[in-house]
Amino acid sequence: MNHPEGKYAWTVKVGEKGQIVIPKEARDLFNIKPGDTIIVLGDINQGIAIPPKNMFANIIDTIFSGNAPKGDE
Repeated sequence: MNHPEGKYAWTVKVGEKGQIVIPKEARDLFNIKPGDTIIVLGDINQGIAIPPKNMFANIIDTIFSGNAPKGDE
């Protein structure tokens, strides 16, 4: 399947306990190993995102610095 450079899409199934399996290609691409902790972000309008683990520090800094983007007020 052709896709824009650096852009990927996979499908996963949600199990009875709400678990998903991250596809092997994605685990390899993002160096996700058994036992790793990942963060799942959700936005009611945009959906769910699982950012690369090397972005954790930036995300946490943004959240706790008070500089997180605000919704329309």
